[in-house]
Amino acid sequence: MSLYRIMLVDDEEEVRKAMIRQMDWEQLGFTMVGDAENGEEALEKLEQLEPDVVMTDIRMPYMDGLALTAKIREKYPFIKILIFSGYDDFEYAQQAIKLNVTEYILKPVNSQELAEILRRTRMSLDEEIEQRRNISTLRESYLGSLPILRELFLNDLVSRTRDVDSIVPKLREYGIDILDARKWLAAVIHVEQMERTENQELSKHQELIPISVWRLVEDHLKTYCRSAIFNSMDGITVIAAVDEGNTQTGLLNLLNDICKESRRMLGVVITIGAGRSCDTLQEISCSYQTAVDALGYRAIVGNGQVIYINDVEPVNRGKLQLDAEGEEQLTAAIKFGPREQIERVIRELTARMEDAKVHARQHQVYMLSIVNCMTRLMEQYDLDMGQMFDSENRYTDIMKGIYRREEFAGEILPIACRMNEALNQERDNTTKRVILEAKGYIWEHYSEPDLSVEMLCRHLHMSPAYFSTVFKKETGQSYVNYLTEVRLKKAVELLKNTDDKTYMIAQKVGYQEQNYFSYVFKKRFGVSPTKYRGTQGNG
Repeated sequence: MSLYRIMLVDDEEEVRKAMIRQMDWEQLGFTMVGDAENGEEALEKLEQLEPDVVMTDIRMPYMDGLALTAKIREKYPFIKILIFSGYDDFEYAQQAIKLNVTEYILKPVNSQELAEILRRTRMSLDEEIEQRRNISTLRESYLGSLPILRELFLNDLVSRTRDVDSIVPKLREYGIDILDARKWLAAVIHVEQMERTENQELSKHQELIPISVWRLVEDHLKTYCRSAIFNSMDGITVIAAVDEGNTQTGLLNLLNDICKESRRMLGVVITIGAGRSCDTLQEISCSYQTAVDALGYRAIVGNGQVIYINDVEPVNRGKLQLDAEGEEQLTAAIKFGPREQIERVIRELTARMEDAKVHARQHQVYMLSIVNCMTRLMEQYDLDMGQMFDSENRYTDIMKGIYRREEFAGEILPIACRMNEALNQERDNTTKRVILEAKGYIWEHYSEPDLSVEMLCRHLHMSPAYFSTVFKKETGQSYVNYLTEVRLKKAVELLKNTDDKTYMIAQKVGYQEQNYFSYVFKKRFGVSPTKYRGTQGNG
C-alpha cells in the first residue's frame, strides 16, 4: 500500500516543526507533503498538494480550523480531517461533529496518542480503498448496473454507425445473442392511447402498459428468432437477427400477429414500424432510422398494425448521396484528425461511388457535395480558402477535376490535411486568447475579495477544472498564485505612489482583512507593507 499524503496546519511554526520532526510518518503509513500557517494558506495549497488527511489547529488567525474544515468539506468531501483543540469546549466539538471531522483531539497530545490516532485514520482510509477496489463488490455493482449499461449500449448502437471491433465485444459482454446472422432488422413499437373499455384494470395503471407490451413481444419473438429488446427514445425497440431458420417475411408476419395479440389480450393498441434490413450490424442504425420513419406514416396508413418502410417508401437502389452521417464523419476527421483517420474516411466516402450503379452525373453531384461540405467547414472556422486549396485557382481546378472520380480522393486529401493543421493551430491560438482574456479579467477584478476561479470561468464559459489545467500549462503558475501576484504588484504600486493607510491598500487590492494582507505581503517580500514603504522612502 502506498503512503497516504498528510498536511499540517498550525499558526505556530515551532509547533509544526516539532510535530513533523517527532513522528515517524512513514512507519505510520503517511508522508508529510506540506504545511501551512493558517486556513487561508492551507486552502491555497490544497489543490497542489492533494492530501488525503489534513491535521489542523482549531485556533488560528484569518481562518480558524472549523472554517477551514467547512471549506474543505464543500470541495474535497473525502479528505480526512483531524482537529486539535486546546479548549475542552462542547460547542466546538458539536460543530466539528456536524462537519464530519474524523478526530477531535484535545491538546496537549503526546506522540503515542497521536500515533494511535494516525493508525486509526490509516485503517479507515485502507477500508475505504478496499471497499472501492473489492472485486466482489465491484462485480455486484456491475451486475446491478448491467441492464442500464446494456440499454445505453443498444441505444448507442442504433443511433450511430459503430466500428465492428467495438460492437462484437460489447454484445458478448452484455449477453446479447444477435451475432453471426444473415441480416438484421430493427423495429420500433409505439403504444397508442389505451382504450379503457378494453381492459379496465390495466387502464388504471398506465405505467404498467409498456411492461406488459414488452413481455408480449418478448414471448412471441423468442420462439422465432434471436433478438434484443430495449427502450429507446422512440419506443420499445427490437433488433431481430434473421438466420437460416427464419425469414424476413416471416418476421414481419409475426410482428403483425403481435399487434393483433396486444389488442386482443391486453386491450392495448400498438403500431410497429419495421425498417429496412441490413447486411451488417454496423448498419443497424440505418435500419432503426427507417423504422422510425415508417412510424411517421401512422396518420396515413393507420394504427394497430405493422408499417414496413419498403411498403410506404419503395427502395431506390440507384441513389448516391452524401448523407448527414457521411458529412459528420468527414467533419469530425478534418477537425480532430489524425491524418490516418482523415485518409480512411475520405477513402470510404469515395469508395461508395464504385459500388453505386448510377449515372455519371450523380457521381459528379456526390463529389461536389463532399467539396461543399469542406468549404462550409472553411467558412464556419474562417479558414483562408486560397491557403486551404493551396492557390486561388485550385478550387476551380478541383471543380474541373470532379469528372475524374478515380483521382478525386487524392485531390482532396491534401486539402483536408491542411484544414486539420489550420484548425489545430486555431485551437492553440484560442487557448492563448483565453489566457489573455483571463489575465485581463483578473487585472480588472482583482480588487473584489470574492474573485474566484468559478467566477472567472463563468465569464469565460469554461469548466474550472479545464481552465486550471490550461492556465497552469500556459503560465507556469496556478490561478491563485497569479491572482496573489497581481494583488501584491498593485499593492507595491500603491505603497510607492500614495499615502493610503495599509488597511485601505488591503481593501483596494482585494483583501478584507488587513492582518492577512500584511501576512501575505511579508511572506512575499520579507517585510511588512509599512516597512516596505519606509525602505522605499529612504531609497
